Amino acid sequence: MANIKKAGPPVVVVAVVAGAIGYVFGCTRADRERDAHAQNSKQETTVPDVNQQEILPSPKEASEPARGTSVTQLAQNDVGANQSSAGTKSIQHDSEHYVLLHQYADQWAAEDRQLEQTLAEIRQKNGGKRPNIVYILLDDMGFGEYGIPALNKLRGGRTPNIDRIARQGVTFTRMYAENICTPTRAAFMTGRYAVRTGMEVTKVTPPEGGGLNGKEVTIAELLSDAGYATHHIGKWHLGDIKEAYPINQGFDFASFPMHNQVSYSFTTRDAELDGKTTAFMPESIDPEYGLDKTFRLYDWVTQVEGRKGGKLREWGIESGQRPDMELYKRVNNRFQEQVLNSLRELASSDKPFFLNYWPQIPVAVLRSTDDDRNQTPNGGRWANAMAVVDRYVGEVMKEIKKLGIEDNTIVVVMGDNGVMYQDMGTSGYSEWIFRGHKGSSLEGGHRVGAFARWPGVIEAGSIIGDMIFVGDLYTTFARIAGNTDGIPRDRVVDGIDQTAIFLKGDTHGRRDYIHLYEMDQLRATVKQQMKIHWPGPGTNPALAGVYNLYWDPREENPLKTGGVWSGTPFVRMRVQHLRMKDKFPDWEHARGMPYEDVENIRPETKKMVQTWLKIYGDAKDVVLGVEAAGN
Repeated sequence: MANIKKAGPPVVVVAVVAGAIGYVFGCTRADRERDAHAQNSKQETTVPDVNQQEILPSPKEASEPARGTSVTQLAQNDVGANQSSAGTKSIQHDSEHYVLLHQYADQWAAEDRQLEQTLAEIRQKNGGKRPNIVYILLDDMGFGEYGIPALNKLRGGRTPNIDRIARQGVTFTRMYAENICTPTRAAFMTGRYAVRTGMEVTKVTPPEGGGLNGKEVTIAELLSDAGYATHHIGKWHLGDIKEAYPINQGFDFASFPMHNQVSYSFTTRDAELDGKTTAFMPESIDPEYGLDKTFRLYDWVTQVEGRKGGKLREWGIESGQRPDMELYKRVNNRFQEQVLNSLRELASSDKPFFLNYWPQIPVAVLRSTDDDRNQTPNGGRWANAMAVVDRYVGEVMKEIKKLGIEDNTIVVVMGDNGVMYQDMGTSGYSEWIFRGHKGSSLEGGHRVGAFARWPGVIEAGSIIGDMIFVGDLYTTFARIAGNTDGIPRDRVVDGIDQTAIFLKGDTHGRRDYIHLYEMDQLRATVKQQMKIHWPGPGTNPALAGVYNLYWDPREENPLKTGGVWSGTPFVRMRVQHLRMKDKFPDWEHARGMPYEDVENIRPETKKMVQTWLKIYGDAKDVVLGVEAAGN
């Protein structure tokens, strides 16, 4: 299962940093340092190993552990989110967490005791019931496209319902997602960088024959074990094999598309007529020269639903029918109906609930809404579709209030990555505050709008400047639900418990760092307001760009001399991160037969899968269409 992966790209700074960075890259290749370490773990180095050596003494305002106490020992003594009430082994976080823990162990332990008391008081006010959690993940919506009225005015967009959530709750200004669809979803579900789960690659062309490993412990499983009812509605994009289905990853009920939006957009007759794709449909095959009849595959499973312990049923399509944009519209409308129905069903139970809603729109490669007028002054397809999604969110909030559960329901709305660059120009969106886009390790690829509402707990209209990673919600939700004991201890969990932010507000975060990947390559590291772009293998290490994100949020002007001091600490972070990956190697995603346990699979789908198995053989795991579609 182990699959150790490597690193890599660029920009420009100053040769003084080259000495420190060159140490990591062996002057020319990124993997030399790791290979040398793997061959000789006793290799001498001037960079402290977070797993073996003492970190520098803590500042005066922090607690002062005894000399010789290692960060690993501190982790074992950690309490609160990292230590269960039964005194079990601590959660294994990434190396940089222990650098902070060394400085704040006592402070965070005391704060954790206060948080537990506050959570108990909240439960008592709600009849002993833990809070419901509604998590809404928006597709391809970067920072500033919703929830911030001033920026909406600049863009010509309108999102009054999400704006209201921000006004009644909190705005996260430094929320980092992964930089593309599947990785963000995997990170949220597992609390781990997607690269650790083997789900760092987004596949877009069905079938896939792979998905989220059944050995992962998902947030749905944690909450289910804590007594929560769990439903998933909407986009999944975590695999088309049995063990990856949401009903086999902790959800009591799920209704979802088997694949992503490409199966309704680029691979349709509508797309060919609209110039968004070419030469795909059967009518485009040259009857005289198109010899290979298997070059194009059709008739994949579209959307399905089912319950835990049962099988899936495909819905909304008949034998002989192929997906098109009309189907896409109907499916999206039904997902919204199912979300509202799920709320009614879940609210009627004595159990707390977790409702995971991942709409497919605003993705609008083609016109994806039924409205015959512009939804916004912007007029772009995606901006108009975002207005429809905002209406969906408003209906969810209205239903929560109608059901009388809003005071004990946490609602989080956020994006999964930056804007889709292939459709910039006509979508109504573009790079703006942050440079970069979906798939990029620039801030515009990772930074997303994020908002949370929890009446009576989260201060209305508050703004959080602390850094938070989408995977932090995994550990935080587990803490709020009372099941940190269920978080696995045999792997690295990158998600940090950020309950203090939800209960105490700004400046109570426990993260000031993040590593940013493009697929399996470490491209950048952020620490506080500083960011380094790691050069690729074989690249002169002097080409590492260092940026002050407060000065240069678009990462357009690498520091000439002002960032020289940061080279060595950044290298220390990288070395320790990669050594932790050596100790806990990345997993591979699961592989299997597509569409197993879809009980009403169409005859043409069966035939397609047989063709796929025969033709693709040992190449079934290839990446299909990622660069072409980017979705």
